[in-house]
Amino acid sequence: MANWAGNLRTAAAAGVLSLVLGAGAASAAEIKIGYMKHPIQDASIAIMEKWAAKNGHTVVKIPMAYEIFMEKVTATLTSGGEQYDIIWHNDDWGQLWKNWLSTTDDVAGMNSIQKQTVDVAFLNDDGKPTVVPMAHTFGVFYYRTDLIDEKDLPKTWEELSTVSQKLQKDGKVKWGYVGSMAMNHSWFTWFWTNWTNNCDVLAPAYERDNKKLAPNGWKPMIAEKCSQQVVEYWWDAINKTKISPPAMISYTRNDANAIFQAGDAAFTVADLTLYGQFNDPKKSKVSGKINIGFLPLGPERKEPVAWNDIWGWAIPKGVPDARKQVAKQMLGAMLQDKEGQIELWKATGGPPPNQEVWKTLTETDPLFRRADEVVFKVKQVIAGAYYTPEWPAIHKAYNDGVVGALNGKREDIAKKLQEAAPLVNAAAAKTK
Repeated sequence: MANWAGNLRTAAAAGVLSLVLGAGAASAAEIKIGYMKHPIQDASIAIMEKWAAKNGHTVVKIPMAYEIFMEKVTATLTSGGEQYDIIWHNDDWGQLWKNWLSTTDDVAGMNSIQKQTVDVAFLNDDGKPTVVPMAHTFGVFYYRTDLIDEKDLPKTWEELSTVSQKLQKDGKVKWGYVGSMAMNHSWFTWFWTNWTNNCDVLAPAYERDNKKLAPNGWKPMIAEKCSQQVVEYWWDAINKTKISPPAMISYTRNDANAIFQAGDAAFTVADLTLYGQFNDPKKSKVSGKINIGFLPLGPERKEPVAWNDIWGWAIPKGVPDARKQVAKQMLGAMLQDKEGQIELWKATGGPPPNQEVWKTLTETDPLFRRADEVVFKVKQVIAGAYYTPEWPAIHKAYNDGVVGALNGKREDIAKKLQEAAPLVNAAAAKTK
């Protein structure tokens, strides 16, 4: 009797094992990722591909240009389509997409991230996260170590102009500063100079809580003195001190990055996630000749300021449950792959989301220690966008206003900014 029962249990266990293995083989999935071709995203996807290969799944990559990404993916989300199983998720449109995304609080490794970077932009109406971080993203002040010593770095806008002019006069470089001014690329000229001048798009400066912005009437700051100083500085940089190229008024970040990589500019502000690209001898003439520092300050501010956001991945609600579970497992594996995240950092300069990895990097990596100094340990660290579905419209109204004011006579700047203020306010006031 005992032998019979034991044999039955053995046979049953074998049958269950066969079913489990069969289910595992049958559940092999093809996971489609919609993303922007960018070093940090490529590196994060590489971690996921490694896990997928080990577990019998296939990753299909669908790259899109930044300029069309948000509009194209929004159309897919709102139609309930399942064209993508995982999508790049940016704080710029965090609140725009929140109703069409799966929650991610059940993804393994979410307890290892910096919570506030998720909470500020990526929560749905129930207070649940809708993102899995891939990397921290923030701009830093890049400079050429072959042209200037760290002790001589410009600490103010005025010094940025004088140092740039000297380098240009000495024939060391064609341009002092290069950045981007086109819509959707405002961070690398307009926004960072706003923030370093105690200024912002909406008042009060640096505030991102809609419950505080709304009672203030979504008041724009574009016409205030601090904003006028920003536009006048860049007007002078292009037309008077001539430290920046005239075409910069239309530059995207890719245009600015290409000029810096070509060795034609001494300074730029760009994402730290581009450090690996700037330092790649196959892609950059300034490889081995760059470092990062604090953002130069405007006349209205005396202490450093920085911004810190995340890029992440999200899963549309319309994805079938079987693929959704595989997507969550893959994203959890990415978050917990410490070796993979260290490689992501080394390859790109993108600070990884798992804070346990930060401890290792702080002990072993000089660049990470520098990033810790100029961003993570700065007292005034802000989020780089506003977190309302109306942000794209607010951003466009602001960018149209400052570009319009720059593209004319210096004496007309104040008037043009006054004319732009109601348009920024109208866009923001649609927020519910």
